[in-house]
Amino acid sequence: MTFEDLGLIDPIKKALKEVNYSQATAIQEQAIPVILSGDDLIGCAQTGTGKTAAFAIPIIQLISQATTAKRSGIKALVLAPTRELSIQIGESFAMFSKFTGLKHTVIFGGVTQSRQVDAIKAGLDIVVATPGRLLDLINQGLIKLNQVEYLVLDEADNMLDMGFIHDIKRILKHVPAKRQTLFLSATMPPAIRTFANTILQKPKEISVSPVSSTAETVKQAIYFVEKTDKVDFLIRVVKDKGIKQSLVFTRTKHGADRLVKKLSKHGITVAAIHGNKSQNARQKALGDFKAGKINMLIATDIAARGIDIHELPYVINYDLPADSETYVHRIGRTGRAGRGGVALSFCSQEERSVLKSIQKLIGFQIEEGV
Repeated sequence: MTFEDLGLIDPIKKALKEVNYSQATAIQEQAIPVILSGDDLIGCAQTGTGKTAAFAIPIIQLISQATTAKRSGIKALVLAPTRELSIQIGESFAMFSKFTGLKHTVIFGGVTQSRQVDAIKAGLDIVVATPGRLLDLINQGLIKLNQVEYLVLDEADNMLDMGFIHDIKRILKHVPAKRQTLFLSATMPPAIRTFANTILQKPKEISVSPVSSTAETVKQAIYFVEKTDKVDFLIRVVKDKGIKQSLVFTRTKHGADRLVKKLSKHGITVAAIHGNKSQNARQKALGDFKAGKINMLIATDIAARGIDIHELPYVINYDLPADSETYVHRIGRTGRAGRGGVALSFCSQEERSVLKSIQKLIGFQIEEGV
């Protein structure tokens, strides 16, 4: 289905045309009509399926179609678990609302709040926020959410994993009970579903690309490498395969920093992105990586949520993740929107049981790399 078939207003169609978006993904095709009809939504979709556009586009349309008299105050609130994902969502709203005149801002911690407060005072239609900083601003009396009509919880599973449940419940007290709520999650375990049921009213449910499925466009390979040999092996693989750009996952922040130091000594341009880095350092590393100024970005799982790099050719699992579903999220950073990609994983003797769990989840044996 094309975006032309979805009944979108001309300013949005113009914005979509400008960025060469013509064909809707499965989640967009199913979710946009549901949201435009005013129903609450539970959307289960893994990374790379286009879910941000699936909620951003209809929200922009609904706000744009409201009369000027009803446009006072913040009308849409999007909650996301990380700074990177919040910024990414903000960029999507900017792109799709370009010709509508709507105003939005992104609110997150780790930076001074003055710019964010200035944006609020200037007047906003849409706010994208991480729960902690938003709650700080609410408690300071600097932001009012009493006019919100559209509430989005994005990557709800990750938000609850990160312990944001209590912050979210506090924020909900400041949002009108009469609203349209959209609940998006890559996974839907019982605890997530129970929470969803407490904040949604007769939701429509959409499930696209469940977490057990990996994109067919991603070629996967496993290498059996002992822990002490991984650095040298990574350098050799990058050289032998002529890899110009890769996103590399480690389990820990300290592991990421150690790997950066070792790779830098071998002339590889590299940076790390994780929770201990300042917001400015994280954004610079991500910006340099997107611009091709550095060849390799080392990331932990939490920091990598929200990284959306078009045509990223390689994801490398330097360490296998602690749980198998995270593997699917990681390799979903490549092969996005139907493009091809390669996911290489290093497995030490200690990680064999994790590999077994991953292969059970995805339903096939990953071929050994050559």
